[in-house]
Amino acid sequence: MKVEVSTQDEITVVAVTGEVDGGSAPGLQAQILPLLQQEGTLILDLGGVPYMSSAGLRILLLLYRQAVSRNGRVALAGLEETIKDTMAVTGFLKFFTVVDSVEQALTTLKQA
Repeated sequence: MKVEVSTQDEITVVAVTGEVDGGSAPGLQAQILPLLQQEGTLILDLGGVPYMSSAGLRILLLLYRQAVSRNGRVALAGLEETIKDTMAVTGFLKFFTVVDSVEQALTTLKQA
């Protein structure tokens, strides 16, 4: 799994590439949670993630809770359809702004 952090229009963007599973989820958590200490709003670009296990979903829930505690939001960009379906069934989609691209996420978060 690869994680790249950048800033676009003063919003932190985290691009994740590779599978997010029980082995990689702790590393992802360790890299992303500290970013929310500084800034409560985050875009998670998951277009390069073909698979996410329940461990990955748990990380997303932690990110959501951390962002909300800072009056922020988490936008998910580029979700694979199977991951989106799993999140819909589990009720996780309602916690996030879900869009097709980072550009859409930037526009949506600026309007909020």
